[in-house]
Amino acid sequence: MTKLLFSLLLLNSFNKATSTLNVFETLSFVRKARISPLAVLNVASTLDSAVPSENAKGRGYGRVSSTEYILSPEQIESFYRDGCVTLPDVLTQEEVDELEVVFDKFLSREIPVPGKDFCDMSKPFNTPFDEWSIVNCMLPTKYYPSWQNNIYEQITSHIAQQLFPTKTMAKDYDQLLNKRPGKTDAVFAWHQDMGYWPTPTALNGMNDTSTVTFSLAVDDSTEENGCLRYVVGSGMSKELRPHVPMGKTRDDAHALTIELEPSEEVRLAPCPRGSVTIHDEYVVHGSGGNTCEDRQRRTYVLAYRSKEIVEAERSIGFTHSHNDQVNWDTFNDDASHRVGNKD
Repeated sequence: MTKLLFSLLLLNSFNKATSTLNVFETLSFVRKARISPLAVLNVASTLDSAVPSENAKGRGYGRVSSTEYILSPEQIESFYRDGCVTLPDVLTQEEVDELEVVFDKFLSREIPVPGKDFCDMSKPFNTPFDEWSIVNCMLPTKYYPSWQNNIYEQITSHIAQQLFPTKTMAKDYDQLLNKRPGKTDAVFAWHQDMGYWPTPTALNGMNDTSTVTFSLAVDDSTEENGCLRYVVGSGMSKELRPHVPMGKTRDDAHALTIELEPSEEVRLAPCPRGSVTIHDEYVVHGSGGNTCEDRQRRTYVLAYRSKEIVEAERSIGFTHSHNDQVNWDTFNDDASHRVGNKD
């Protein structure tokens, strides 16, 4: 099919959902974004499915029941176009309060987490605990199973399925993060999540990368305490940029980083407590340090991928644990996007 036909398909879906785009805007959008035919059809299908039923329309968008959060067509459009969007008031303050109790037990090490799954994401693994800037806990529900299927998991599962209605979305991993007060070096380097994950080559040709990652603000997330920031639209081409390890080996540090072009548009994603940012697997993102002396920034991360991807990851021994023997430095994918070690 021609680009025009795909553009018209996209226009038809956007118009049904939002009634905001005309044909010229749509054609410009598709051309600038270099959208592939498969991507156009996926967005079109998603937006068509996102048009709410009469029952849902009566309830509106946002949190409509104890376990449901209905996305607006504009939110879905922003996710696919920009790579990141903030969803307001996903959880109530009381629900965050309950999650916070368990969260803080991980931070205080009352709930033990073994090995590298409890570390500082910004520093070498052997950094003493009192010198940490970003406290990172991987796979909390693995180490505290009674937390599984909590309200956050229930709501995010419902949202993930709306973004990918033709797929069966499954929880891939969870993670807790805390930027300690006054830690200006609590910086997440610019990266794409796919830089850390096995490529289709490593997954025996599994070329579906569909992902949505949720970041719940347990504290108000602002520019001052290091909120998420991202390069607008940087994931639309579905291309993986060259990443460089922050340490000489993964035994030194887990983090990867990339360089930005001066012309790229960086947007902040502040997020009030109880609200959530969602982003895709290719958008370039990171976050700054915490300049607040009296405020931490706690974030609860949940990622969903198609069931087939999760199964393919597990089949090669990749679970997202930092204790895994299979990780970004061992994937059998030629590591063309991890171009070398940082001096």
